[in-house]
Amino acid sequence: MDRRDFLRSSLTAGSLAALAAAPAAWAAASPKSPQDPEHINRSVILMGDDLPHYGRDVLARMDAILQTRDKAGDAYLKRGAVEELEQRFAQLLGKEDAAFMPTGTLANQVAIRLLCGDKKRALVQQESHVYCDESDAVTTLSAINLVPLAPDRAAPTLDEVNAAIAVSEKAAYPLPIGAISLESPVRRADGAMVPFEVVQAIAERARAKGIGMHLDGARLLLNSGAEGFGAAKYAAPFDTVYVSLYKYLGAPFGAILAGTKANVAKARDTRHIFGGTIYHGWQPALLALDALHGFEERFARVRAAGDRLLDGLAKLDGYTVRRVEHGTNIHFVEIAEPRRQGLRERLAKADIMIGEPRDGRLMLMFNESLLRKPVDAIVKAFAS
Repeated sequence: MDRRDFLRSSLTAGSLAALAAAPAAWAAASPKSPQDPEHINRSVILMGDDLPHYGRDVLARMDAILQTRDKAGDAYLKRGAVEELEQRFAQLLGKEDAAFMPTGTLANQVAIRLLCGDKKRALVQQESHVYCDESDAVTTLSAINLVPLAPDRAAPTLDEVNAAIAVSEKAAYPLPIGAISLESPVRRADGAMVPFEVVQAIAERARAKGIGMHLDGARLLLNSGAEGFGAAKYAAPFDTVYVSLYKYLGAPFGAILAGTKANVAKARDTRHIFGGTIYHGWQPALLALDALHGFEERFARVRAAGDRLLDGLAKLDGYTVRRVEHGTNIHFVEIAEPRRQGLRERLAKADIMIGEPRDGRLMLMFNESLLRKPVDAIVKAFAS
């Protein structure tokens, strides 16, 4: 058995199941649809951050990647494709080092825990994943109280941050802030970015107060192609940065947490304490590495195509475009009643898939499938 066959054989039943996992809408059809009746491999799919894939196609892609490599395997997240991915992300984000994490929730918890140290308060956005979707994990596991800011908005103001710091420090029993965590883009704010000038202002204040800065950048690379944006530039004011591997890089699970060598070394130790040092991470690492190659350039093309599509729809009778301020890959179109009748069916015949409009409002999410057709052809399908 040569090395490639050994690596293929190490895809256990559990890892095969994980790699084959997919959104229910198309995974359920996968075993029965060798002819791709849902057309997901050729359609423009204006839903989701990532390209949907049939489970069998993910496994075929994994096998094709293995054909090009002699070494990929890791042991307890050391060496192999995991180490290569960590180095690639450290370079991409302009940080000294990076560590693989099995989940983004763990990446956020570890980062905030390390930055806070003995200080037991952290500032977060009220609409952030940390505050809304992690079951108070930071509080439960690390005894850190989360102070929410900016309700119903993507970004807190510097005044809000200063006020929260003052309330904690000037209380009868002062509780200093240990960390500020900013999610950007903010999914609960329709993918809006926290403007870089806001990040800089908050980071400057944080440095003056000895407060650590964490970026929940799960979807950070979806801002590729925006004017003046660079991943390393945006990440620079933060001490730690998390990026997801599965939201748009095609991996079945996983995350990266980047920062200084000292912080990342502590993050690896904390990952183990939290039960996150899994035996193998090379499968998601290989898939993410493959997708990461050229991703920023491809998504810049997606962004440009999305802008042209929105411009084209704005010129059609019955469509009103509502762009998200500081948006990434999510925008909205209000559709007049005559246009809505049979729209999804008409678009499906042209191999274009959309979600169900709600109250006449359609969410458009741009991903790499947008590059499968000329924008003029997509606009024409909406106009027909």
